[in-house]
Amino acid sequence: MPVTDIYFRNPAALPAMPELASRLLQSLGRDNVSLGEIAQLIERDASLAAKVLRFANSARYSPQHDIASLRDAANMIGLRSLRDISLAACLVSMFPPQARFDRERFWRLGLATAGQARALATPCGLDPDTAYLAGLLLRTGFVLMLMNDPERVSGCDAAALAPDSLMDEERALFGCTHADVSAVLARRWSFPASLTAALAAASDPAAAEPFSPLGAVIRLASAAAEAGDLQVPEVETLQSLHPALLARLGLDPAMLQATLLPYDLLTLGIDQLLV
Repeated sequence: MPVTDIYFRNPAALPAMPELASRLLQSLGRDNVSLGEIAQLIERDASLAAKVLRFANSARYSPQHDIASLRDAANMIGLRSLRDISLAACLVSMFPPQARFDRERFWRLGLATAGQARALATPCGLDPDTAYLAGLLLRTGFVLMLMNDPERVSGCDAAALAPDSLMDEERALFGCTHADVSAVLARRWSFPASLTAALAAASDPAAAEPFSPLGAVIRLASAAAEAGDLQVPEVETLQSLHPALLARLGLDPAMLQATLLPYDLLTLGIDQLLV
């Protein structure tokens, strides 16, 4: 029995993928999707629409006047940002607050990982929207682990004092990582096989067979997000921790410096999604 099965023993406790999130995900593969169509989808969920509007009015976008409608928000921030915010808000709503859990930091890291994954995708020849979604999903398994074993999982998190050390702590204690659990959850949500394989590969991208460029990118994005959270240099952190991955993806220090985004910018406005 796979060690990850323990986190899926109670199907009733597992988060269900909302229909709206499913519709938003379906739009990722379409070239003809419009701003109006995405705004119309979001309008069907009053709670989500309110979060998106608050986010659009936050310091992240600093609008010159109040954004009062989703159509105005769509026109100001664009299709990609509108969909990104909505997917993030859907995921936040699926996972209620837990004890022993810094919810705001968790989702800051989630947004930062997604944003860095999108930034790294283009120079690596990957689809930026898929990379963003994979980065956003990468940490979801941590919440399922926490629900199952809150004391040991929170202790493991507290022991991960250096960037990108949490998965090593998890593997030593549980025999799997939150990336492994996230991959199983994504499979149960019927995400594409390539995305679930990338999530699983992110647990140990150097050892994954076949090599998954997307898995490597989201692991690097996660490490960069954790470096930003701990206020240590992202580029130097990635060079120190994952030189072989960087070489395989063709990412040199100058490219990383030009590509990675400021952590504070990626996490600005997160409080508006948690209300």
